[in-house]
Amino acid sequence: MNKERVKRLVRELIIELGEDPTREGLRGTPERIADMYEEIFSGYDTDSELSVQFSEDSDAVVVKDIKFYSMCEHHMLPFFGKVSIAYMPNGRVFGVSKLVRLVEKYAKRLQIQERMTKDIADELYAQGVKGVIVLSDAEHLCMKMRGVRNDATMTSSAFRGVYERKENREDVIAMIRNHKHQL
Repeated sequence: MNKERVKRLVRELIIELGEDPTREGLRGTPERIADMYEEIFSGYDTDSELSVQFSEDSDAVVVKDIKFYSMCEHHMLPFFGKVSIAYMPNGRVFGVSKLVRLVEKYAKRLQIQERMTKDIADELYAQGVKGVIVLSDAEHLCMKMRGVRNDATMTSSAFRGVYERKENREDVIAMIRNHKHQL
């Protein structure tokens, strides 16, 4: 990303909106937005580090409620929520932080929720696991702030490998959605 160009474009946008970019409250806005964009769109240059694995096996590994923030590619407004990932290892497991990084890699882009969910599942499945389930639940400010102005939330899902068969995924989805462990 060319931060200097982003700053110039934001300054031009402020002018087009009818504001004065030299006004006290707006003087640093182009730089702040350029810094913010560098952070929230860092997914284009992120490595999820899924190649780091540990020898271990399990019937299912579930990581629930990974928080994410993304930007809708249609209106460039935020959508945010939680992603839960389940996978069936094939002799090797991933560190939990790697799955969080995987979510961030795809969330920190101009995005739609359905593609983000699919891309997370595809990349994890490509690592040789037997199956993957990705469920994402999100609120979309493009729907809350404009247009229909509704508080509906959206859920999207992706199933790969052994979890493409409905009978293989029901228990795992129940573990994600309903089962609460006492810690």
